[in-house]
Amino acid sequence: MAWALITGLFVPCLVAGELKAEEPLPSREACLMTDHRIIPITVEMAITESERRKGLMGRESLAPDTGMLFLYDKPRSPDHGFWMYRTLIPLDIAYLDQEGTIKAIKQMVPCRSTSGSDCPVYRAGVSFSAVLEMNQFFFRNNGISVGHQLSTSESICKP
Repeated sequence: MAWALITGLFVPCLVAGELKAEEPLPSREACLMTDHRIIPITVEMAITESERRKGLMGRESLAPDTGMLFLYDKPRSPDHGFWMYRTLIPLDIAYLDQEGTIKAIKQMVPCRSTSGSDCPVYRAGVSFSAVLEMNQFFFRNNGISVGHQLSTSESICKP
């Protein structure tokens, strides 16, 4: 059910097409649900291959309670991962299943190398269908852990 809420984002965001590097991606209100509370966030939507490839590269900051949601048409293998080449800010990364449930969380630090091949890859270690990047320590500071869930449903996030 929750995944249907996330996949409902594909249609409105796909019409945005390819964006210039300096333009922010379309954003959407969302929330993370723990056992005891709902944490509202804003997510930029990285849906196309080029949007996912660029991600948060070159950004000097990320507003509090704001992140980037990477959506995939098909589940990715546990060996797939993310890197921090040309990414300037430390990030938390959550790997999500088709229902929006967090399956793994990792902390990533900027890679200062001028060569992408020198940057570590933060492998998921689990199959995933979406990824949420937030400022580093966001998940810990908000009590969000594996098993908690992301929703983009307005009826859930703003009851």
